[in-house]
Amino acid sequence: MSKVNDFLTETGVFFLATADGDQPKLRPLGLHFEMDGKLLFGVGDFKDVYKQLVADPKVEIAALKPDRHWLRYTGKAVFETDPKYAEAALDLIPSLRDIYNDKTGYKMMIFRLEDATAVDIPSMGPGEDLLA
Repeated sequence: MSKVNDFLTETGVFFLATADGDQPKLRPLGLHFEMDGKLLFGVGDFKDVYKQLVADPKVEIAALKPDRHWLRYTGKAVFETDPKYAEAALDLIPSLRDIYNDKTGYKMMIFRLEDATAVDIPSMGPGEDLLA
């Protein structure tokens, strides 16, 4: 997981693709972190992306580094129920506490990818499996 996490850290922003019925949806994200040997991501429970992940957990993440290598990280989103993961995400980006708190009622939902593949692909040539 560290190779994928490092790749995403270098890119800063990455794109998460979900499905809304038969329509693909793509959006930029930045929140990711490693904890307990898992690469974790966070989305708000009030957002369409969360509803899409619940309805159809198959996702793909794409990211591009300055050296033109790009990442394709594909799998099934599985939500973590232990609140320690949401707390860790909020500790990572404290300003998110203004959104996710008891007053707003919004919750940070943390997920990881299961049955995943991750490939670092140069602009030309074969890719490298980052999970091997």
